[in-house]
Amino acid sequence: MALRDLVGGLMEASTVKRVFGQPVERDGVVIIPAATVRGAFGGGEGETPAPADGPGPKNWGGGGAWSAAPAGAYMLKDGTVTWVPAVDANRTILLGCVTGIVSLLVIRSIARTVAKRG
Repeated sequence: MALRDLVGGLMEASTVKRVFGQPVERDGVVIIPAATVRGAFGGGEGETPAPADGPGPKNWGGGGAWSAAPAGAYMLKDGTVTWVPAVDANRTILLGCVTGIVSLLVIRSIARTVAKRG
């Protein structure tokens, strides 16, 4: 597989269809789901050191990473479009735990400082 074919396949995968899902209609309300899609690709080529009898072979390589996460949905009702964001409960809970731990460490540090001075 040539590098050009690999990049072409990645470009085909990066379409608007990956971001916006098929509209769903129920009871006169149309929902269009949306996602956050991120991707990266890198590649390169080079020659191995030439042996004594001629040029070395050319080598190439590449890699990529793609991720998608729900972002929310557009809701069309009675001619009005509204954005309804998706809520990631796990991320919210993790952020709350980290905030609580940092708060406790700061309070402990302040209490130690006050105890040393007083």
